[in-house]
Amino acid sequence: MQTFNNRVMFKQYTKEFKYNLKLAVPVMLGYLGHVFVGLTDNIFVGKINPINLAAISLANSAIFFIMSFGIGFSYAITPLISEAVGANKSGRIRRVMFNGLFLNTILGLVMAGLSFLLPPLLRMAHQSPEVITLAIPYVRIVGISLLFVMIFQALKQFSDGLGLTTYPMIATLIANLINIFLSYILVFGKLGFEPMGIYGAAYGTLIARFITIFILWFFLKYMSETQVYMKSLGMYLLSNPIIRKILYLGIPSGFQGIFEMGIFSATVWLAGTLGAVSQAANQIAQQMASMTFMVFIGFGVAATIRIGNQKGRKDFNEMKRIATSVFLQVFLFELIFTFLLIVFRYQIPYIFMDLDYSDPEKSQVAHEIYNLAVKLLIIAGIFQIPDGFQVVFQGALRGLQDVIYPFFITLVSYWIIGFPLSYFLSKIYGTIGIWIGLLTGLSLAALLLFFRFRYLSRKLILKHR
Repeated sequence: MQTFNNRVMFKQYTKEFKYNLKLAVPVMLGYLGHVFVGLTDNIFVGKINPINLAAISLANSAIFFIMSFGIGFSYAITPLISEAVGANKSGRIRRVMFNGLFLNTILGLVMAGLSFLLPPLLRMAHQSPEVITLAIPYVRIVGISLLFVMIFQALKQFSDGLGLTTYPMIATLIANLINIFLSYILVFGKLGFEPMGIYGAAYGTLIARFITIFILWFFLKYMSETQVYMKSLGMYLLSNPIIRKILYLGIPSGFQGIFEMGIFSATVWLAGTLGAVSQAANQIAQQMASMTFMVFIGFGVAATIRIGNQKGRKDFNEMKRIATSVFLQVFLFELIFTFLLIVFRYQIPYIFMDLDYSDPEKSQVAHEIYNLAVKLLIIAGIFQIPDGFQVVFQGALRGLQDVIYPFFITLVSYWIIGFPLSYFLSKIYGTIGIWIGLLTGLSLAALLLFFRFRYLSRKLILKHR
């Protein structure tokens, strides 16, 4: 009898898996497309010279530090849209979309401007001179694309909030194919172009991000589910209450993005202080962790949408059940990724580089990178469990429009505990110590975010009983 009851109880969560995936998979594929482009760029430039891996790692970590605030800020649009959907307020959906697009565009201009301040900072970062020389022009090219990223994010978060996660995915995948094609011909000098090396990858990214905006706009303008919201946008003038709400949610979320992505950027810098070999091996492990992270982001978005809908309906018992289903589903994926990264740790580095170059010095460097990457991938495997949970717990809290406590949780976990521990352990254990610090910080964040969601959900259920 007990076994039967357990099965019935378990089924009330697993029956939500299909709809969770319907929302999450397009988001996963869209973000994985971005990561795959980064992976492809790394493969292209790494085949020319393994030191290029260190340069593109440093450059992207600097760009991502700025971009992480913008992407986090744009997340404020999704819970406001999903809540309005749950409450059946179509007029509010339009106003949130218009004001969100306006704020994202302004922020995108600021971010693109800030990217031009990065090169002097890179020179002061105590990195290899060869790596710095390659990284600075790359930063200047890709930095311009931050404006395009923010416009796209406004449209994407609007579409996600409606539960229409497929359109941004399609737009992203089309643009990513364009990116890969452009990077290939520009990096290696095909179709009459001169070989541009690492900078060919930068120009491919810039052009593709510009194109992505128009692809998604086309879908939203002409698809039946969204065209009603895209008509006569000029009629929906700026709304001070909505702007204040987006800023209230967006600014803490933006700083959460900086705390989270920033710690990875900072550890790239920290690995770079240990030498190009350490930085390149760190890049391999982080690239694989980034791919699995995008899967977890998909579930985080699904949690935001579904919990936001239930918040609009004020059905908090149903909200808790749905949230538990997402958490359980994420845990199953975490176990799979942990297994794959640990079991295939000896094969993964071959994706990024060759071990035998005609130049003996390059071959020696490649073998050193390989041996270190194999060790880091074990920690990256264990890393999957807290990383997945902290993402989906943040998504759940965002659905409840709770951003202040998560702001402080991520600040303390990543920067008061995680990064200082990474710095201290790097002096003892090198790059392995960096990853132990990361693992500690993310584990603490996941635990505290879980307790915060449990407290709020119980409070809302009691209040509306």
